[in-house]
Amino acid sequence: MTTNALPPVVDADTWQRQLDALRDREKAATRELDAIAAQRRRMPMVKMPDYTLEGEEGPVRLADLFGGTSQLIVYNHMWFPGEQWQCSGCTGFTSQFTRLAFLDNYDARFVIVTQGPIDEALAYKRRVGNQMTWYSTANSPFGSDVGAPPGGGFAVNVFLRDGNTVYRTWHTNGRGTEQLSHSFALIDLLPYGRQEEWQDSPEGWPQAPTYSRWAASEDIAALYGVDG
Repeated sequence: MTTNALPPVVDADTWQRQLDALRDREKAATRELDAIAAQRRRMPMVKMPDYTLEGEEGPVRLADLFGGTSQLIVYNHMWFPGEQWQCSGCTGFTSQFTRLAFLDNYDARFVIVTQGPIDEALAYKRRVGNQMTWYSTANSPFGSDVGAPPGGGFAVNVFLRDGNTVYRTWHTNGRGTEQLSHSFALIDLLPYGRQEEWQDSPEGWPQAPTYSRWAASEDIAALYGVDG
């Protein structure tokens, strides 16, 4: 199969010069990300109230979400009451994280917190084959206080625990979560990229409406869920 949407063909030396020029920008971006991470490590923090959430075994304090570690990453999963299929973006994003034991070496844990009632949340987790530990903030102001209120969007929050006292150290939402994903990193390496209309691509490159290539929650369930 061939297509008219092809990059120009050049000799190996010309290709290498173009790659070297691109590599200069990639290295500069890497150094900037290192500098951003250094600034993040110097962020102050905010003391959190002693929230009570719901887990698979019943009520849990916020400090218990750490599972004995001192650092915690929380993905606040969007939730639509009464819906069989929840946010496809959240479902697809979190389906990537199936092996998180490496965080043990860094004294850290990664969990999901959602506004959905715990029984419904756990049922959805099983339906789509999610591997993370889930908690519910349906009966707690925790979600609203960290930028993920009922009916609101998704978010990522990071916390630090000192004994039973928990502090909030970082937050992002929207495209800020992309840095945690390997899917976009891999797709952006491809000649055609994400193939979405908003992207700056050469004329003739395949492009489609934003999100149209994303897997639906039903697709994730078919691939990874209990009935998949």
